[in-house]
Amino acid sequence: MLNNLGLALVTGLLFTALAPFVPAEETASRPKEPIVLFEYETIDGEDYGYRIPSLVKTNSGALLAVAERRLGLHDHSENDLVMRRSTDNGQTWTPIELVVEAGGDSLNDPCMVVLDTGRILLRYTHFPRGVHARKTDHTVQAKTGYGGPENVRVFLMHSDDEGKTWSEPRDMTRQMRRESAISIGSPGVGIQLKARSHSGRIILPLYEVYPLGEENRFTKNSVVYSDDGGESWTLSKNIPEPNDFGYGDEAQLVELDNGKLLLTSRDHDGGIYRKLSRSTDGGETWSTHTYLTEFVTPHCMASILRYQHEGEDLLLHCAANTRRWRLHGTIFYSRDNGHHWLTAREIEPEYLGYNVLCQLENGRIGCLYETEDCLKIVFTEFSLSDLHIK
Repeated sequence: MLNNLGLALVTGLLFTALAPFVPAEETASRPKEPIVLFEYETIDGEDYGYRIPSLVKTNSGALLAVAERRLGLHDHSENDLVMRRSTDNGQTWTPIELVVEAGGDSLNDPCMVVLDTGRILLRYTHFPRGVHARKTDHTVQAKTGYGGPENVRVFLMHSDDEGKTWSEPRDMTRQMRRESAISIGSPGVGIQLKARSHSGRIILPLYEVYPLGEENRFTKNSVVYSDDGGESWTLSKNIPEPNDFGYGDEAQLVELDNGKLLLTSRDHDGGIYRKLSRSTDGGETWSTHTYLTEFVTPHCMASILRYQHEGEDLLLHCAANTRRWRLHGTIFYSRDNGHHWLTAREIEPEYLGYNVLCQLENGRIGCLYETEDCLKIVFTEFSLSDLHIK
């Protein structure tokens, strides 16, 4: 007969043999289950979809999530801009609120930035009804110049109470769109510089759209910057392309620990790599685009974040990780100012489209992203240890 010790050993061995094998990765903490913030829905008999997220943390730690609300899901579908707020690091959110609308016109590409004064800026692009950056079956192509019925305009709003109320839109078209361009954009977030040489400068990323014939288009990257708190703005020089070939598209940027800037953009030609450019003069001029070849990503907007917390200082990049489809949303990281990148872990096994990373007040990382073929925009959050970054 087995004594108590022997019985315990046998029982333990039997339990171990019967228990399913769980890889070490499976036992590690995971990003939290996403919270749906915006979802395709029917309101008063009309179908509304939500796309193109922007996410910022205010100086008090509140989160503002802004998106386009579309009549359907087409790019130019009488889009309004709507918002939800959180004051508990994204655990709960206020109901959807309207920020700005323009009747049958379309408001696109929300881009926010939080200033050190607490003011929040929101830039967006205003397309007249039936006007697009390219000709389609139901739209005409926008025109160059200013002031015409088929000209695209650019507006700026601000909030001084953490998104509870917003100013009237201010028309910044002549400062943010060149006369020879037909539209501009770049959703996501901007930055305010901290390095001494350009401290306080506000920078918003841009892709500029130029006509290619009478029906098509090509794009160039640049930024627009302000040294007076957002009152006036200056366009940078366009980012050069190698051999004058290729086009950059939706872009995001960060300030590096050496005061230089790194901009990452979507390849408008449909390539499988991100484009990178650097600036040493506060965004006024930029290096020729190079390709980030250490991971593949489809033709899509992606986000980048400089994460600083408790001695950590690294870059995080969020993108789908396939050659063609917007699947396998993955976090990549760099500890050398974006010269080399490593894969952290997948945060979304299925669809991940446009996305924005944000450092939360508690040191965790938030991600607002499109999923389920753009039928939902969800928020999730995780730590560096969740990402297996040590």
